Amino acid sequence: MSGPQIIRTPGGEELVVLSRAEYEALLERADHEAEDADDVAIYDARKAADSVVLPPEVSAAILRGESRLKAIRNWRDETQLHLSFKTGIGQGYLSDLESGRRTGTPETIAKLAEALSVPVEWLS
Repeated sequence: MSGPQIIRTPGGEELVVLSRAEYEALLERADHEAEDADDVAIYDARKAADSVVLPPEVSAAILRGESRLKAIRNWRDETQLHLSFKTGIGQGYLSDLESGRRTGTPETIAKLAEALSVPVEWLS
């Protein structure tokens, strides 16, 4: 077949006749376009959201059960003691923050973020 054939029904409806190869090529192209559209929609949604994008090493540590603060501190190769010294926050308090026994004030979180050179959102 050299191309699609158009047939008109007695009711006036137009039908298109394609070869199997043309039909399958059309379906494959539609699948790729739909997949591309889905990918674009997912990308746009993630870009529009105020989501936190952490480094893969930090995300992996969180998946292993570490708190976000501990994962970021270890990623930055900091000890609790050194971070305590840099921020003026007690080491015991840092330990409580990392374990989830306590929650930090916005000021505390801001100090930690600055000392760890990360956006505050990463610790919020």
